Amino acid sequence: MVTHELLNNISHKDLRILTERSLDLGDNIPSILAFPNEFRQLQADFPICFCKDPDTGTFHCTAILGFEDEENLFFSNGSWQPQYVPLMLQKGPFLIGESSPNNSDNDSKPMIYIDMDHPRVNSSGGEPVFLEHGGNTDFLEKIRSVLDAIYQGRKYSEAFIELVLENELIEDFALEINLSDGSRNSLRGFYTIAEKKLNALSYKVIEKLMASGYLQAIYMMIASFENFKKLIYLKDEGVAT
Repeated sequence: MVTHELLNNISHKDLRILTERSLDLGDNIPSILAFPNEFRQLQADFPICFCKDPDTGTFHCTAILGFEDEENLFFSNGSWQPQYVPLMLQKGPFLIGESSPNNSDNDSKPMIYIDMDHPRVNSSGGEPVFLEHGGNTDFLEKIRSVLDAIYQGRKYSEAFIELVLENELIEDFALEINLSDGSRNSLRGFYTIAEKKLNALSYKVIEKLMASGYLQAIYMMIASFENFKKLIYLKDEGVAT
């Protein structure tokens, strides 16, 4: 059961958050939601793909961390290896929601919520969320900036995916992985940029993609596919040891 509560300095005055990267603290996931505003950092280590929501059919961007359930290959001897941590891992147990608009202002306001059942949440160890007299700690201010990047990232993603769908630039792919011990894995249900269609686009469309800033994101997704070689190596290394 997940318990989401609107964060406040009264109910949560003693709240602390464990911040170390750990497979036991929710990092044991094979893929994670990603946003175009972090593609520059992600593409150095992670393959970036599209994934379709099975219930709604809508696409979103995702970074691949492993090939099996509860597998994150970017841990070695219990330690996180890449320099960059994806935004959705950085946020930990915090979430961003929107308040209902009032009569005088039709704009909803982003609000910080917390998952009280998250394994990082406790009252004895880790980073405090609030100061002794109720003010925000530096840790919470950092979380606020991460959540703001996610909030903006969702908007970027919607516009980005709308553009690539409009130009039929998404295609599915399957990846078969043969390991040194003879075992096999497969990655299915993900999508990537249709490079042949990208290369056939008119200059007018390319100019539109460039002006929007999303042409760079497209090429970063394409370049990130080289990181599947790294993932397969990490998987094979784990099998061999």
